[in-house]
Amino acid sequence: MELYSGHINKLIEELAALPGIGHKSAGRLAFHIIGMPEDKVKRLANTLVTARENVRYCKCCCTLTDEDICPICKNEGRDHSTIMVVENARDLAAYEKTGKYDGVYHVLHGAISPMIGIGPGDIRLKELMVRLEGDVQEVIIATNSSLEGETTAMYISKLIKPTGIKVTRIANGIPVGGDLEYIDEVTLLRALDGRITL
Repeated sequence: MELYSGHINKLIEELAALPGIGHKSAGRLAFHIIGMPEDKVKRLANTLVTARENVRYCKCCCTLTDEDICPICKNEGRDHSTIMVVENARDLAAYEKTGKYDGVYHVLHGAISPMIGIGPGDIRLKELMVRLEGDVQEVIIATNSSLEGETTAMYISKLIKPTGIKVTRIANGIPVGGDLEYIDEVTLLRALDGRITL
């Protein structure tokens, strides 16, 4: 038995289809939207449509932008000889929040995962290789520590090493505030391998 009318159910269904939004959260959002003033709802709807129509990939780094070249790639104060390779735009944003990285990025929009049919041709590797024809000194591979992320990192490393460009991988290890007794063995070994001199 349906609890709500067709329009409410349809709105809940659409919101629940978004990643990270469960049925309960979708219901809360739906009722919040329905309770908003009509002009705010229209502004939200227009913003969604406008963003979808105007956001595209940066011609240089493949991040999402509403310009041909994103602000990071345009910035001449950045170190364009160092490229950090990330899986998605959210990873780029996470590194930008640190305020400590002054190089540029390359966004793959995914990771190699043969189990679900994602191969090297399905992510933005060709665009990365074209960029390496320029004056690039180092590529930092900052993919996730998952099986897919590690597979992608190894694949990229094998592609780039013959060019003579320095290839590095972000360190993996124990998170701040993590108790050693709860950390898995692989993470502990990586933390040991990536140790630094104090």
